[in-house]
Amino acid sequence: MDEVRPTSGAQAHGLVPLFPPGLQAIYGECRRLYPEQANPLQVTAIVKYWLGGPDPLDYISMYRSMGCPAQDVQEHWHYVSFGLSDLYGDNRVHEFSGSDGPSGFGFELTFRLKREVGETAPPTWPAELMQGLARYVFQSENTFCSGDHVSWHSPLDNSESRIQHMLLTEDPQMHPIQTPFGTVSFLQIVGVCTEELQAAQQWNGQGILELMRGVRVAGGPWLITDMRRGETIFDIDPHLQQERVDQGIETEGSNLSGVSAKCVWDDLSRPPEDEEDSRSICIGSQPRRLSDKDTEQIRETLRKGLEFNSKAALPPINSQRQSHERPQSRKDSLESESSAAIVPHELVRTRQLESVHLKFNQESGTLLPLCLRGRLLHGRHFTYKSINGDTAITFVSTGVEGAFATEEHPYAAHGPWLQILLTEEFVEQMLGDLQELNTREETKLPKEYSWPEKKLKISVLPDSVFDNPLQ
Repeated sequence: MDEVRPTSGAQAHGLVPLFPPGLQAIYGECRRLYPEQANPLQVTAIVKYWLGGPDPLDYISMYRSMGCPAQDVQEHWHYVSFGLSDLYGDNRVHEFSGSDGPSGFGFELTFRLKREVGETAPPTWPAELMQGLARYVFQSENTFCSGDHVSWHSPLDNSESRIQHMLLTEDPQMHPIQTPFGTVSFLQIVGVCTEELQAAQQWNGQGILELMRGVRVAGGPWLITDMRRGETIFDIDPHLQQERVDQGIETEGSNLSGVSAKCVWDDLSRPPEDEEDSRSICIGSQPRRLSDKDTEQIRETLRKGLEFNSKAALPPINSQRQSHERPQSRKDSLESESSAAIVPHELVRTRQLESVHLKFNQESGTLLPLCLRGRLLHGRHFTYKSINGDTAITFVSTGVEGAFATEEHPYAAHGPWLQILLTEEFVEQMLGDLQELNTREETKLPKEYSWPEKKLKISVLPDSVFDNPLQ
């Protein structure tokens, strides 16, 4: 459990000799913004993560911001995390690798919550929300970047609010800092409605955040979350959907390069009893697993998102943990930097398949038009990574470098990772056939789609099929 307490005045002003330098650096940036709040209320983990506690963030400080009347920014509560970056520099949480790169994961989280009339103390539920996001980062080693989205599927404060998902952006006031253990940036959590999340998925997070900055009740210039907001930006201004979002998708494509999903694939060109049958991925007693390099490559796809290069490229397989920073260019192929880095169990033969059957749950299935229209028609790629195992399905267009699926062999598998190469002509055909998946209404399941001439079949199935694969 966490406890709420004010910070020590002596510590806040750096008068304690042993005060951790990483912590001191973040406090320094906070004091720049709030010089009059030397002792903010703070939620602290009773048992620190490095002592076996469940919460990765040592502290979350809570400040009262008066806003900025000149910019029509309302008063609000400002939350700042401590723990995703390296606070101590002694390897108790993060491996210290020098001051030139990122400190820890290279960022801390912030959150701005509208202050309700008569509210004298900040609500503490945002601290648990931030701990939840931090647990995801520590467990997955996936970092966040500005423009990323988080599908939460529940009111952020456990109320009846429409604010049930999150986007991430640079904090408008807190500047990146240099600590003795590396650099730290500040990523702000922004609460959004389901319709705004879907628009961010279909287009890009930065575009939706920019639209929200122009609507005061949806966040305004500093993107302040109002849990009582009952209207989306599209309710407030219906023209935004067609004139900005739809037009953006048409001209720019989608920024979403992959999702975690409920999905599975079957190799229809092999008999079910064949030991190489892909069903062993999900149901077999000893399922094959993705190699470390394959896992890192897919993780990098989901982490990095889209890179605006002249040619789209799947990220290179690299066994080293990647920096959270986006590279300037990524034109490498899927080949590893050194063949000597490949250990024997990772020498998995790439198989060309004649016919495949893809299975998705409804939420994943509704993203297929986005995958096709927003990604493949713009020469990019899109990956579904199963949440129930190591299965992965990557759709690639003919312009993607580094794919092991080709126009001659459009279906290819590397262990449990399937790649499917689709031509522009076939993508257009599929979009017409999958048009009903564009609706936000619940569709009666199961749904079957088949293209016999392409030897491809897609099923959209109830969640229960993936939750109980043996039934």
